[in-house]
Amino acid sequence: MPQPDFVLRLARDEADLIAAQRLRYDVFVSELGSDGALVDHDARLERDAFDPFFDHLILFDRARPDMPAVGVYRLLRGDCLSDGPDGLNRFYSEDEYDLSVLKASGRKLLELGRSCLHPDYRGGGAMMVLWGGLADYVAQHQIEVLFGVASFHGTDIAPLKAPLSLLHHRHLAPDHLRVKARPAHFQTMNLLAEDQIERPAAMRAVPSLIKAYLRLGGFVGEGAFVDHDFNTTDVCLVLDTEQMSAKHRAIYTRTPRP
Repeated sequence: MPQPDFVLRLARDEADLIAAQRLRYDVFVSELGSDGALVDHDARLERDAFDPFFDHLILFDRARPDMPAVGVYRLLRGDCLSDGPDGLNRFYSEDEYDLSVLKASGRKLLELGRSCLHPDYRGGGAMMVLWGGLADYVAQHQIEVLFGVASFHGTDIAPLKAPLSLLHHRHLAPDHLRVKARPAHFQTMNLLAEDQIERPAAMRAVPSLIKAYLRLGGFVGEGAFVDHDFNTTDVCLVLDTEQMSAKHRAIYTRTPRP
């Protein structure tokens, strides 16, 4: 593979959005087996009703013109919600989690979602480029709390008992950040006593994106959500920029790039 020549930007037009949706289809539908009411299988686009209201952070590689996009992040600021007839009055993850504790906090919120990379770019510098762009966005909009659902692959809880229990015992959000899975679909994460967990093996089973947020000082909400449409078991991650370490706070509160 040639040396990457990355370009990172927010989607500017329909062509950019289609590039993001095509990558999402390749990852979430073809690779992970998800589906949805608005997924376009003929055009190979993973889309939903929320797309028009989000900012889409997209990573391109000019060295690979055959690829429309190699990485994406979907972003929705709390100050963009609106009760107007043409607006969006809720976050995407509110279908799965009660976010009242965050929405009532008066703090500046940013919902993250649909994060994915093309397989050729995993484990390299592409994720750091995406995170650098996210850091600039956070700084520009003075975001205080980041949150969003992240997923384990599959809907069978049995093999996930140890990693879910580890997250519950070691990384549960404090009360003022503790969002909760909706009662109708609440899946407890307290499935094993802490002394029954083989911690190294359990942590290896935690997806890398979740571990990355935990290293930044993130927490998980209470309860998981089993998403049969997406073939995932979701947890809600919450990251308070005020509680990050000095090193990581410097990354996420730095002056935006010109």
